[in-house]
Amino acid sequence: MALLIKKSRLPGAGKGLYTTKAIRRDSRIIEYRGEIIGNREYRRRTRREEDQYLFYLRRDLCIDALHTPQYKARYANDAAGITRVKGIRNNSDYMTFGDKCFIVASRDIKAGEEIFVNYTKSYWDSMRKRLKKREKRNIQKRH
Repeated sequence: MALLIKKSRLPGAGKGLYTTKAIRRDSRIIEYRGEIIGNREYRRRTRREEDQYLFYLRRDLCIDALHTPQYKARYANDAAGITRVKGIRNNSDYMTFGDKCFIVASRDIKAGEEIFVNYTKSYWDSMRKRLKKREKRNIQKRH
């Protein structure tokens, strides 16, 4: 699969993952790779807010792509996240196969399109909660 990293179409999202070739629905686009960590390390990184690139495979196993920028799957953004753009929708989902995770096309994707994957409601609920805590701390620091 020919994939490129360039500026995302979502404001504030940074980089995005794009395909240079058409992708058929239900095709595996790319494996989500990174450091494999256990539940204890997962909890530690979450407390330190180092969990932006964590994928929970199962209760005791996670993939963390934070320190592995060479793996392109981490650059796929979620069009249904905090910042949304009219007309941009997710075109893929995460799917696990044993101890591996892949981004899989949920519809046909045209060459040149950005890959958008569903991060799940629980991920965004957690991020919103974190933003509220951060805002509260910043207000307290100013007073």
